[in-house]
Amino acid sequence: MHFSDSFRAARWIRLINLLLQAVLFLALFAGLNYLALNHAWRFDATASRRHSLSPETKSYLERLERDVTITVTFTESNDSEELTQAYRDISTLLREYSYFARGNSKAHLAVRYVDVYQSRREAEALGVADQPNIIMLASDGHTRALRLDELYVIKKKVSREAFRGEAAITAAILDVSSAEKKKIVFLAGHGEMSPDSIDGARGLSQLRDQLRQRNYDLEVVNLSLTRKIDDKTALIIIASPLSRFQPFEEELLRNYLTTRAGRVILMVDPARQFGLENLLFDWGVLVYDNIILDKDPRYMSENGELILSHFLPHPITQLIIDNALFPLVGPTRVVSEDIGRSPDDGLSVKTLVASSPNSWGESGYRLHNAEYTPGQDLRKRNGLGILVISERLKPANLPLSVPGGRLAVFGTADLVTNNRIISGGNFPLFLNTVSWAVDRDTQLNVPARPIERFQLALSQEELSRLRLGLFLIVPGLVALLGLIVYWTRRN
Repeated sequence: MHFSDSFRAARWIRLINLLLQAVLFLALFAGLNYLALNHAWRFDATASRRHSLSPETKSYLERLERDVTITVTFTESNDSEELTQAYRDISTLLREYSYFARGNSKAHLAVRYVDVYQSRREAEALGVADQPNIIMLASDGHTRALRLDELYVIKKKVSREAFRGEAAITAAILDVSSAEKKKIVFLAGHGEMSPDSIDGARGLSQLRDQLRQRNYDLEVVNLSLTRKIDDKTALIIIASPLSRFQPFEEELLRNYLTTRAGRVILMVDPARQFGLENLLFDWGVLVYDNIILDKDPRYMSENGELILSHFLPHPITQLIIDNALFPLVGPTRVVSEDIGRSPDDGLSVKTLVASSPNSWGESGYRLHNAEYTPGQDLRKRNGLGILVISERLKPANLPLSVPGGRLAVFGTADLVTNNRIISGGNFPLFLNTVSWAVDRDTQLNVPARPIERFQLALSQEELSRLRLGLFLIVPGLVALLGLIVYWTRRN
């Protein structure tokens, strides 16, 4: 009998056939995986486009030219349900960033998850050892940290209404991947608070560290020595001057604000003559020589601090309003809009933070007078201003709109001292003022994603029926189908 007709040949043919089938199956499996990895198609069927990035974010990622590393210190195994849900929202969103950037961006976008307690050495190497529950973005030495409250829209500190993580993360990516850091100058030479001082009452070292962490370049400048303002200056901060500015220094600041669309944050404490009143008058802002007093216990802490709770809705204050944060400050003077200024001066002046309607501006504070005196002390129906902002929208008497300078004036510098900055709303209020002044995070138009909540209510009887169906009926039907197939094939 010929070998090709033998049983041995049949076994070899059957074995080769099985091996070829296995090879073909593995080749098909590998090919499908290759196509899925490099030419994947994804469809988002959710009504709110939960699993899709906005067109604006995609456009920015396509033009990204610098590598960005995103380090997440949130963990899924957390005792807090709030933090666990935040981890899920963040990880879902960052998965979309990684997927899109992998095939469409020139630069590399890396995402890491680090438990700062279990992976201490790795956390120290990445610079997040003492920072749990943040998102740290880094690119070529530029860093920025995002806190939990920057990722959600929260109403009255009760419930999360929407997840705005995409807007926050996209803005942070644009920030750290930019070629230059925004430069903030702290003025010196008049006894101002110093960003290098660790003193509790007049030091700003904690504010310095927070600003550097957000990718700002800081410098201390004495105008009486330099006699000029550097062209790269994005913002000037004047923190509690103890003596008057010289006329030429005031003129430098006036030119910086007016001709160079400069940005200035001024914080003036009570009982101090600072010499910039004429400059503030040009920008529609008045500063009074008094101290705000309030005998209403709802707006005073046990230590005699003012509790700020009256805010005008604005990008600076919206986070404070949504999260029901209440900044605490010590002695504060009144800052207000100049209601007598010309309506055609091209300025937009607003009082964003005010004291309670029961407070008054005590002009006799040097005499330790603590009683309101009509006709002498200042009182307004809607409270007294503590933060006033002024923005030049267009040149005076001209219809066109031109980007202009921005000025923010606080009636106290106590808001951000080392002793105060950790108070609930103090740092968010000041940080938002800085962001507004330098135009950070204002260019994005990425809508927040609504948080969908589902609740399944079952009675005990309905729950028992569900269990019966899952554990008995469904397996029973599968077993019955198997018996029918077996009986059919046997016959």
